[in-house]
This record gives sequence, structure tokens and C-alpha cells, in this order.
Amino acid sequence: MTALFTALWLGVLTSISPCPLATNIAAVSFLSKKIDHPRMVFWSGLAYTLGRMAAYIVLGAIIIFSLAGVPAVANFLQKYMNMILGPLLIAVGLFLMGILKFSFTGFMISGERQSKLAKSGIFGSFVLGVIFALSFCPISAALFFGSLIPLALNNSFGITFPFVYGIGTGLPVLVFAVGISLGVHSIAHWFNKVAKLEIYMRKVTGIIFVLVGIYYVWAYVILTSMRN
Repeated sequence: MTALFTALWLGVLTSISPCPLATNIAAVSFLSKKIDHPRMVFWSGLAYTLGRMAAYIVLGAIIIFSLAGVPAVANFLQKYMNMILGPLLIAVGLFLMGILKFSFTGFMISGERQSKLAKSGIFGSFVLGVIFALSFCPISAALFFGSLIPLALNNSFGITFPFVYGIGTGLPVLVFAVGISLGVHSIAHWFNKVAKLEIYMRKVTGIIFVLVGIYYVWAYVILTSMRN
């Protein structure tokens, strides 16, 4: 249960991190301006949210199945994954705390293409969600590739992690989509408050990652080398 909660928390943290949060607010607001009927705004927002979730689920499943499906890689991960996980969690934790920095660039589409997708209905909104989900920024890349995937590979039911993570990324976006469809204009104000709170949530998560990483280094690297 703890592992699944961690995957869910990583998804929520991804969704409310500054870059993805700004993208989500902009996308759902954009959809609301391009669609005339409030009910369609809700369904389009839901489709956008499901698109983001589907992108993470499919990408995560492909990576996990690909790595676990190659016998040599699977054997290597089974033997050394705990040793690798410690330093990796420490690095991600230091990044979340703002001590380490790195750049990561996803891909984006033009404003004209976004407009066409928004006007093309529910399917277009779904595709827009998929594209924006794959437009990784440093924080979302660190949480997805640096935390979720390694944790999933180190767990016997890790294939469920991308699904739970996808749900986590979709929840805040869905709340915003519902608020827009109901005409709750102050929803953006509340999301700005969440964005400020996210800084502290991210740093606390970073500290936990560092502590867990230190434990893994001690248990699976230092003690193992001492026994040998």
C-alpha cells in the first residue's frame, strides 16, 4: 500500500508542480474559451485529463515491460536495482530540494495546432492532454523517470504504478476542469495558492527521498560490501 500511495503522491506532486500546473491551467482555460457549451467544457476537460493519464500509463508500461522483458536487463535489475535505487533517490531528492539542477526538454506544438485540437471536440482535447503530458519539464521528468520508473521496477506489481501515477496527475486537473465548467472563476486563485504550497511539499518529498536513499545505500551498498 505504501508503494502505491507513493506512486499516487508522485502523480499529484507532478500535476501541481509549477510547469505542469501552469500548462494544465492554460490548457483547460484555453478549452473553455474555444467551446461554447459549459457541459462540453466539462467533457473536454475530462478528456484532456484522461489524455494526460493515458500518456503516463502507456509510456510507463512500455518502459517497464521493455526493461523487464529482456532477460539480461531483468537479471541485472534484479541483482543491482536496490544498489542503484539509493543514489538515484538521493539525486532526485536533492533536485526536488533545489540543490541539484538539470535541464530536460520535451516537445510542444504550435498555438495554431492547439487551437485546432481544442475546436475538434473531445477527441482533440484527449490528444492535447497526451501531448502536454509528454512535454516533460525538469520536475516532471525527475519524478517520472527518476522516481516512479525505478520504484516500479523494484516492485513485483510495479506495472500498476504508472496507472496510479496517472490518476494522481489527473485529479487536480479534473478539479480545475469542473470549476471552469461551473463558472467558478476563483479556481485559478486557489490553484495559485496550491502552487505556493507545492514548494514546501516538494522539499519535504525531497528530504524523504534523500533519507530513504541513504537507507538504501547503507543497507544494499555499504553493508553488502562489508559482508563481501
